[in-house]
Amino acid sequence: MKWSPQDAMQAYLHTLQLCNTHSNDEDCPLGTRNIIQPQCMEFISALAAGNQAKLMVQVTSHQGINPLTIALAVAAKHTKARFVCILLQLQDLENSRAQLSCYDLEDAVELVHGNPREVIMEFKNIDFAIIDYKFEGFLRLFEIIDVNLRGSIVVVSNILERRIGASISEVIKGRTGVECVTRSIGEGMELTRIGLMSCCQPQKKRFKRFHVITFED
Repeated sequence: MKWSPQDAMQAYLHTLQLCNTHSNDEDCPLGTRNIIQPQCMEFISALAAGNQAKLMVQVTSHQGINPLTIALAVAAKHTKARFVCILLQLQDLENSRAQLSCYDLEDAVELVHGNPREVIMEFKNIDFAIIDYKFEGFLRLFEIIDVNLRGSIVVVSNILERRIGASISEVIKGRTGVECVTRSIGEGMELTRIGLMSCCQPQKKRFKRFHVITFED
């Protein structure tokens, strides 16, 4: 994915504006429900928009949409990307639409209800994906997701909830071109970047480095 500083900045500023405007908003029908979390929202929104992701998919937990949903919606609105949010519970559809309407983002998100393992298989060449660690079987989703091999990013969020079990970085540890960095942001997230270095040098078969960046409080 080619980096666009302009798209990244526009998404960042839009997200920052939302955070400033709605941080104490009590008019929303569902309340803020901690939906506004500036640090992680600004980062994810700028990252998705800056990488000009054309297809973005989010797998939520039983809690429905979250701050990262808002972040990707902002990015999608600026880059005219397709953003699909997969909800586990049918009753979350109307609630989520109402929540998104508070931020004028209801048209930027396709809300889909179903089994994430089945629904996510319908999408090919995903450029940017977010999987909630609270979703049981998130590692399986990471394995079956069809990403754009020319450049894609997969984020596992809420890793501070982890008590036992392997992380993404542990699963891919030892693979060629893996790099891990720790940062403090949001509820913790593991960010994996996947992509080919070049398609114009077949003899060398060079691959873009495969990154795993872990963000924790």
